[in-house]
Formats: sequence, structure tokens, C-alpha cells
Amino acid sequence: MFSIEQLEAFVTTVEQGSFSAAARHLKKVQSAVSQHIMNLEIDCGVELFDRSGRYPKLTVDGERLLPYAKASLIQHRRLMYCAVQLEHTSYRDITLAMDEGIQITQLSQALQDVCQRFPAVRFECLTASSIDIIQLVRDQRATMGIMFSEASLDENVDFEGLGSVEFDVYVANHHPLAHETVTHLDMLRLHRQIVIRSKTNEMSSFQQAHSPDVWFADSYYILLELVNNGFGWGMLPKHLAQVDIENRKIVRLRSQFENLSWHANIDVIQHQAVSECPAHMYLRQRLRELHNET
Repeated sequence: MFSIEQLEAFVTTVEQGSFSAAARHLKKVQSAVSQHIMNLEIDCGVELFDRSGRYPKLTVDGERLLPYAKASLIQHRRLMYCAVQLEHTSYRDITLAMDEGIQITQLSQALQDVCQRFPAVRFECLTASSIDIIQLVRDQRATMGIMFSEASLDENVDFEGLGSVEFDVYVANHHPLAHETVTHLDMLRLHRQIVIRSKTNEMSSFQQAHSPDVWFADSYYILLELVNNGFGWGMLPKHLAQVDIENRKIVRLRSQFENLSWHANIDVIQHQAVSECPAHMYLRQRLRELHNET
């Protein structure tokens, strides 16, 4: 019946676009990849690729099999991660990456609870933009992340919702927009915008550039500093802007027709390699419980 190698060769060929590219990606000779796929076709009793063109193209049967093959490979990885954990340790140390724009008042209590239950566990805390946190967890540089929700996550990453943060649009008190009432969003395009972007130049799904004149930062504290000094308008978490609002350094942008504030959801993500780790499971549980108590 089907082998993991066959399914891996099939899915990788689809993702890479050719048998030769799949072989390079899997670090195998092309003949081995082709043989795995032919064996899979024999087992299925159908052709999975149309080979008449320059590049292999999925047949109707291939398209039907593809999602099941992908799901099987994901479950196989979960099995392997679990087996490694059973063999080597009862729990893993925690490296937690956090977006600076998220205020987690319950984090210290959650960490204290984990330390009491797992006194030998070691923690490392990192700060990064939400997009960068996905990459950190994907690469297992971080085992967990607390970030603003993104529409697309890696298939090796698990996530769950933890709440939301309210955002609004702010400018410095001496900015030309500070004493204006915005009648339409096109007025914002006449002024420089400060936008959060990852270290790999990716923008989040809700932090998009609207103005043709844009400056970028990968930290909300830097974004706040740039807004404070009048370099442009920016979208900031309300809790982060509160002190400077009270000190009258920045003002919330007024709008005549539209409410510019919105809520961004917060996710806790972790790599599947630690999905069965009791220390990580307990930290997620405590974060969820403490958030529900507030």
C-alpha cells in the first residue's frame, strides 16, 4: 500500500512543479522520485499526472488525492514529533516570541504557574513582529508565539485564539492632521504613513500601506516614536498610545463618516514538534484560563 516516500514525492512534485525540482528539494535522484510516483499510481490504479506537456500536470484523480496526501504527511510528522519526545524527554524548554504590540498582563502569572509545575524548565523570551514570529516558530527558533492573527500560517504550526487588541489611527499633536476632521480616507493618502513590516519586508494582513509615501518599522514602539515626532500617521494599539495621549503628545485621528478603530485578534501559536510537550500545553492552558478570568 502507500508509503510515506510515495506521498512525499507526489506532494513535493505538485509543490515544486516538476519531478527534477522535487528531487532537488528532497535531495534525491530524479529516478527515485519518478519511481515513487509510478508506484503510487500503480497502487491507486490511475494516472495522477498528465505527462504530455513540458511539466507534469495533475489529472482529475491527482487533484482528488492531493489533499488526502497532504493531510497524511502532516499526521505523519505529528507522529514523528511525538515519538521523538517520548524517546528523549518528558518536556521541552520554552522559547516564547511575542509581538510588542500585545499587552499580556497574565503572562507573568502563567510563567510562574509553569515554573511551579515544571521547576527545571528554562524560558527564553523574544520580541518580533507577528510575521517574523511565524517564521521563528516555523524554523523552531521559537517554540511558541503570541501574535496578531494572520490569515495564513504554516502547516507545521498550531494556533488558538486568545482575545483581541483595539487599534486606532494616531498622529502627533503638531501634525497637519491633528486638528482636522477627516472627511474621507483619501485625505490620509496625502500624508506619510508609518507601517509595521517584518524583517523580510512582509506586511501583515491588517497593517497595509495606504499612502504612496510610507516609512516602515518592525516594532510598535519605534512606530509610536516616529508618530510622536510627526513623521506621519500610524495605526497603533490603544493601550500603547494611552500614555502619550494623556501627555498630549499624540492625538487620535478624528473622522467625520468612518470609525477608524478596530479590533485585531491575538493568537497563541506553537510548532507541532512541541504539541505533546506538557510544559507547553500547560502554558497555553494557563494563558487561556487567565485571559477568560479577566
